[in-house]
Amino acid sequence: MLLPSLLRTVVPLVAGWIIVALTGLGFSLDSDTAQSAVALAVAGAYYLVFRLVERAAEKAAWPAWVKGAAGVLLGYARPPRYKPTDDARELLRQSRPGA
Repeated sequence: MLLPSLLRTVVPLVAGWIIVALTGLGFSLDSDTAQSAVALAVAGAYYLVFRLVERAAEKAAWPAWVKGAAGVLLGYARPPRYKPTDDARELLRQSRPGA
């Protein structure tokens, strides 16, 4: 379960950076810090949009390919599933492959 979580974190960050690089968003700014902030904001929006599409597709019974495509654009076709718990050790155990 750790790999899907890692992919679904890193892919939106990389996508945000690529979107900023390709569109020129933030590149007129003189500050590298400001550029990084813009890239992180775009990455956050990217994640939110595709996560919302993924959830809406699930709840509204849209075609399975819509949910799958949104998941792929987040780096992993299915969101990680964890059993509800407040125990940190149990959460770590669940995140290991084969758990």
